[in-house]
Amino acid sequence: MTSLLTSTSSWRTRLVHTEAPGAVVLVRFYVGVVFASEGVLKLLRPDELGAGRFDRAGIPMPGFFAPLDGLLETVCGLLVLAGLLTRLAALPMVVDMVGALAITKLPILWGGAPLFADASGWWDFTHASRTDLAQLCGTLFLLAVGAGAWSADAYLSRHARLEAATRP
Repeated sequence: MTSLLTSTSSWRTRLVHTEAPGAVVLVRFYVGVVFASEGVLKLLRPDELGAGRFDRAGIPMPGFFAPLDGLLETVCGLLVLAGLLTRLAALPMVVDMVGALAITKLPILWGGAPLFADASGWWDFTHASRTDLAQLCGTLFLLAVGAGAWSADAYLSRHARLEAATRP
C-alpha cells in the first residue's frame, strides 16, 4: 500500500514540478490568454468561429468538434494562466495546434485551402499560421519547463516536497 501511495505521490509531484524561473509567467500569460479567448469566441460565435468555420475547413462533425475544441481551449487556457496542472493542460493544446496547422494552414502551401482561397505558397502559409506556430512553440515550451516559480504548480510542488520531508 505504501508503494502505491508513494508512486501516486511521485507522479503528482512530477506533474507539477517546475524549476523554471518566474519569468515563465510571461509565456503563460500570452499562451493562456490566446487559448482562453479563442475558446470563448468559438462558443460565443459558432457560425463565424465555431462549427461554421470547422465546417468550411472540412472538419467532420463540426457541431461536435467545434464546441469541444472551444471548451478545451477555454479550460486549458485558464489552467495555463493560473499555472495549475500546466503540463497536463499543454498536452491537448499541442494536439490542437498541430491539428489546426495540418488541417487549415498546411494546404496553403500548395493552394486551395478552404479557409484561405486566395492564399498559396510559403509566404502566405507563414503569414496565416503565425499565431498557430507561436501558440505551438509557447505550449511546447511550457510542456518542457513547467509553469515556473510564480504558479499554482510551483506552490503545489513546494507543498508536496514539504509534506514528503515530514513523513516518517
